[in-house]
Amino acid sequence: MSYELPEKLKNLPKYDPVTEIYRVRLDANESFLEMPEDIKKEILEAVSKVEFNRYPDPNATELCRKFGELFDVKPELLTAGNGSDELISIIVPNFLGEGDTMLTILPDFSMYTFYTRMVGARAEALNKDENMKITPEQIIAKAAQCNARLLVFSNPCNPTAVIMSREDILKVVGAVDAMVVVDEAYMEFTEGSVLNEIENYENLIVLKTCSKAFGMAAIRLGFAAANARITNILKTLKAPYNVNSMTQAAGCVILSHREYLENCTARIKESVRSLYQEMKTLAEKKKDIQRLYPTATNFLYIKTERSGEIFEALKQEGISIRNMNGYLRISAGSREENQELVQALDRLFQ
Repeated sequence: MSYELPEKLKNLPKYDPVTEIYRVRLDANESFLEMPEDIKKEILEAVSKVEFNRYPDPNATELCRKFGELFDVKPELLTAGNGSDELISIIVPNFLGEGDTMLTILPDFSMYTFYTRMVGARAEALNKDENMKITPEQIIAKAAQCNARLLVFSNPCNPTAVIMSREDILKVVGAVDAMVVVDEAYMEFTEGSVLNEIENYENLIVLKTCSKAFGMAAIRLGFAAANARITNILKTLKAPYNVNSMTQAAGCVILSHREYLENCTARIKESVRSLYQEMKTLAEKKKDIQRLYPTATNFLYIKTERSGEIFEALKQEGISIRNMNGYLRISAGSREENQELVQALDRLFQ
């Protein structure tokens, strides 16, 4: 007897985050701001009260209440997840059946399509133009043409940093016969959220994360917001105790500090504005920088045919960014990190 792996598990495309240690980390769109000591002490005190012999609150009730207060969302319409990544892994395979089609808009976050193969579903893609934009009419037409049952995209977009307007998104949601998942991981850096529309549509799920603007990447915390019917389904589909007690405790503390979180977001936005201006100046004199896209996020997206070469050269200098096959994605860092990056690129670009 010999065991044969299921076909869907053979040659799985692997998501490869950076695991090496670099002096300057600008590759993962994390916050460059470290948690203040006084809030760390509050977190430690909250964690010290955790009953380690007991399972976590399965509904993360207090956590959802804190997040709901911050974003003006009814807590009963929130599903907490072990990062929004977990919520994607729940939504995609469960809202699709064998032979169904999911529509994405490329380029976008690669993990959206990963889970389709787990249920034998198809992933169809609609490509953006050179400006990294797409019209709602194009999306609606493509969704109808491929009979999409699920439409997933990030807004603002990762990796392009470009945003689609709130009006255009709602036009799509109201016109397609598909569940629409809008991943708003970077919405804190701009305007145009559709979070307050979740009760007005039967086919809208909005994903939020605490890893970007709020600097909570280490504790893995995200939320799905939807109407009551969809939320009840999501809570049924997720693992019973998916968000551990320490994450719930730490999250409740951090989400209680509205002024701190608003200050973090403002500082990151200032960092990306500064970096964008420096890169714009650099692009004007470096022919190898073919295009610098406008950004509504905490990172920049740059077109260059030398992306692989620049990526490797920066690694040799202890600077990590993302190479995306003809494009570079660069997170905004501290002032010192941004300056070191720009100086290195000034040397490396012709």
